[in-house]
Amino acid sequence: MLWVAAGVVALGFLVALEIVARRYGQPGPITDQVEALVFAPKPGPLYGGLALMMVVLPWRQRFIAAGAAIGIDLVLLPARWAVGARMSDGHSFGTGALWVMLGCAVVAVTRRTGRDRVLLLKGVGLGLLLVAGRKTGDTWLLITSKTRPAVLDPYVATADQALGNPSWLVGRMVDATSPISSHLLHLVYGQLAVAAVVVALYQLRNVAAERRFPSHHLVRTFLVIGLLGPGIYMIFPVVGPVFAYGPGASGTGGVHWAMADLWPDVPPPINTPQPMPYDTITPRNCMPSLHTAWATAIFIHSRKGPRVLRFAGTFWLIATLAATLGFGYHYGVDLVAGVVFALTIEAALRSLDRGWDRSGIQLVVYGATVFAALLVSYRYLPMEMARHPVVFGPLLILAMTSVVYGYGRTAKLREPTVTPTRQPEPQPEPL
Repeated sequence: MLWVAAGVVALGFLVALEIVARRYGQPGPITDQVEALVFAPKPGPLYGGLALMMVVLPWRQRFIAAGAAIGIDLVLLPARWAVGARMSDGHSFGTGALWVMLGCAVVAVTRRTGRDRVLLLKGVGLGLLLVAGRKTGDTWLLITSKTRPAVLDPYVATADQALGNPSWLVGRMVDATSPISSHLLHLVYGQLAVAAVVVALYQLRNVAAERRFPSHHLVRTFLVIGLLGPGIYMIFPVVGPVFAYGPGASGTGGVHWAMADLWPDVPPPINTPQPMPYDTITPRNCMPSLHTAWATAIFIHSRKGPRVLRFAGTFWLIATLAATLGFGYHYGVDLVAGVVFALTIEAALRSLDRGWDRSGIQLVVYGATVFAALLVSYRYLPMEMARHPVVFGPLLILAMTSVVYGYGRTAKLREPTVTPTRQPEPQPEPL
């Protein structure tokens, strides 16, 4: 019943987004998904969703599913080229993966019974949720650009002075070390979903053998972050340094929407901030930094993996932070908010899984309070933060660190303790 209720809520949410997107003359997530069954799909984690679905299948069926998906795409490829499909609008592969996932859903309903049916349907739902999450995110970003004509970048840029304008600093470092650094960081930034799928596949590696999913895994955190984050974008619309203070966006007729062309060479001046108008194309997707939140979640969930996975999780987090700053996509205070946002959601999901004890409730309430305090301070105290960086800079880092410490302490308290068994003392042999 819980899965049915979740499915009904998700379907209603997708329908609502579809209606809103069509009001602005754009296809919504449902239309994009249906079109991907025939036309060249837009870039997205279609094969990643297939990989997640296949964790419920034995190895032989995994090979059959993967082979069928690849075969379908190879058959459709020449047909799309023949009709002149524009590869710049999408890519050639992914339709096969979507067809196989839907086919497995049909098999689950018609050929499976009992626990096997439920397990396969859960696998299909997990894979489709990953794909739908990407489509839903695209629609959310469209809504933010259409409904928020003014952005709050001057407030965030002023508050960022408390941290020393890290986006300007890292941006100059990336420029100085290009093209090596820029190519590497673009790869990391653009393939965040791939890293998430790798960690998730490790966590779900025993699903087929155990015939059940683990109670908590990375995909849950990823989806909740992607669901709640755009709601904050609507409250706090920000486009980022490269757009508000750099060469990031030009509108119709070459109109430059940036307040000034300063990034990354000249730090923004300290002036009384005001909301600034911006175009209706660029997403307002900076506050909080969801790339930072997702990379933080990957880092957390990779901690119990093998050494290579732990190293990869650490590298992905550091490289993602460098990319978000170095490409001018985020301010430093966005990253601070993103870390707090991710840890609060992760703590809430773990408490939902293991039970709402006192430490879990306190951590979630504290994390939510710190996150709200950060947003309020960025909006209403930016001038004070810029004028007193020696005070507010350490306070921002301390606030984030306190949530990190609280999460680590709560997670350690919840780890099962193993008490060594006391060995019986040897009895003296009878004379």
